[in-house]
Amino acid sequence: MAEYTRKQVVEEAEKLAKMMANIEEIDRFKQLEAKINENKKVQGNITKIKALQKQAVNFQAYGKSEALEKVEKEIDRLQAELDAIPVVSEFKESQVVINDILQMVSNTIAREVTNEVIRSTGGDVLKGETGSKVNNSSCSH
Repeated sequence: MAEYTRKQVVEEAEKLAKMMANIEEIDRFKQLEAKINENKKVQGNITKIKALQKQAVNFQAYGKSEALEKVEKEIDRLQAELDAIPVVSEFKESQVVINDILQMVSNTIAREVTNEVIRSTGGDVLKGETGSKVNNSSCSH
């Protein structure tokens, strides 16, 4: 079995990251992000929401609950308006897809590292036990 340095593993991870940055789903995400950045209505709503969020923080800090409630309702209204814009919902869906892909890759790496440790110690992958556990459990003390 080959031995790898931490540096080699990081270099491979960087190669994988470059590959992933060029998959179809990432391209779609970039296209949607560009459309969102060009959309004046979307940008206007985002600007208003950010300003209202700052006001909300101030109202909360000074205990102005009525004003806070009013601002929070307006934020919710603007957010709903924003979410109703097709490019925004497409963008959010795209983010979910990318997060799922990243999670899948991360889980695959974690699972394969674990399985490789189990295999390399003569363990049982199906039981999820390393060789040291398998060998110790057969001892009769």
